[in-house]
Amino acid sequence: MSPEARGFIKSSFIKGLKPTEFFFGAMTGRDSLMDTALRTPKSGYLYRRLVSALQDLKVEYDGTVRDASENIIQFVYGDDGKDVAKLHLKDDKISPGEAIGVVTAQSFGEASTQMVLRTFHFAGVAQMQVTLGLPRLIEILDARKKPTTPSMEIYLEKEYNNEKDAKTIAEKIKEVTLKEIVSEIKIDFANKKIEMILDNKALKSVHVGVGKIIERLNERGFSVKGNEQKIIINAANMNFKEMYKLKEKIKESTISGIKDISQVIVTTKGKDFVILTSGSNLKEIMQIKGVDKERTTSNDIHDVEQVLGIEAARATIINEIKKVLQGQGLDINERHLKLVADAMTSSGIVKGVTRMGIISDKASILARATFETPDKQFISATMQGATDELKSVIENILLNQVIPVGTGLPGLLVRVQGPLVIKEEKTKKKA
Repeated sequence: MSPEARGFIKSSFIKGLKPTEFFFGAMTGRDSLMDTALRTPKSGYLYRRLVSALQDLKVEYDGTVRDASENIIQFVYGDDGKDVAKLHLKDDKISPGEAIGVVTAQSFGEASTQMVLRTFHFAGVAQMQVTLGLPRLIEILDARKKPTTPSMEIYLEKEYNNEKDAKTIAEKIKEVTLKEIVSEIKIDFANKKIEMILDNKALKSVHVGVGKIIERLNERGFSVKGNEQKIIINAANMNFKEMYKLKEKIKESTISGIKDISQVIVTTKGKDFVILTSGSNLKEIMQIKGVDKERTTSNDIHDVEQVLGIEAARATIINEIKKVLQGQGLDINERHLKLVADAMTSSGIVKGVTRMGIISDKASILARATFETPDKQFISATMQGATDELKSVIENILLNQVIPVGTGLPGLLVRVQGPLVIKEEKTKKKA
């Protein structure tokens, strides 16, 4: 395939474009216009959600970061207690009352508006599509159960850290389904059986014998017989519809490798050979001989949380946001990333910046109602007889009161001495 066939535009506007070139140029132009139009509301909504989720986070007098209900989000702001805005000054300690939640939300909001929307291919890595930019950032902050493009970076132990072993392990972990090693599937309605003709070339590349395949399928509850050329499934007591369903089901059966790992690529990072995968399954990968458990990572936050715990999930959120920002050439101070990650994980489970996640945990009814689904919030609060203690930002703004962050955080006490009322001295009037 030539570059032109792939959309490369050779001609200049002076010479004039070929019809195909004009078409490809119009495609990319339209794409960019759509990007710009769609990016604005998406990043605007992300910013609004962040502000609603983080608005009541503030630095207390003891240096901790707490929410409106006095729950500790961080023991020291940003792990070092330094104010991002004062880093160039001598005294860069953060002041109590600082509304760091809103500052963090704004730092993300500004950068996300600058972001490009499209998904690109990994440069130099064939067929590994990865979600990047704003869609990936939204995916992380939503704490989606399954990322669009889950992937893993598998590092290897010292003795396996060479090209040969890396390739062997990669082949071993790639999920091979039956349809990949079969050249033809026939349903024999007369004799009530399904015949699968094996592809010998594909069989060699996956290092699995026919015996092993038959054994695997029988373990899965299919009654299978076969020889070197074909596998026969008995479907004596099935009707046509059931036979067709069985054919589709058996096609997807895993023959070897690890479930959900659909693609593997061996690449190098410095001196290390690293296996990049499409799909994530930390639990089973960790059990494979030769895999370095301490350095292997996944971009699926929930997978990391289940296998390695909440601290690892927090680190994953920070690293994944960093990757998005680096890919876009943006710079958000790490303290902001830490605050978002801590707000998402401080309850012990990963919660997204959504009305079902962090925002549903807020004690204030008005704060939840001003964000989304106000009718639902008010009805359930009325039924439960709930009270709002007005400890956060938005509900005090609604009622035109001082907000409990910044200069509104300290209360003022006055010691009154002597009589409270200064009595006027009676002056004798001259007659």
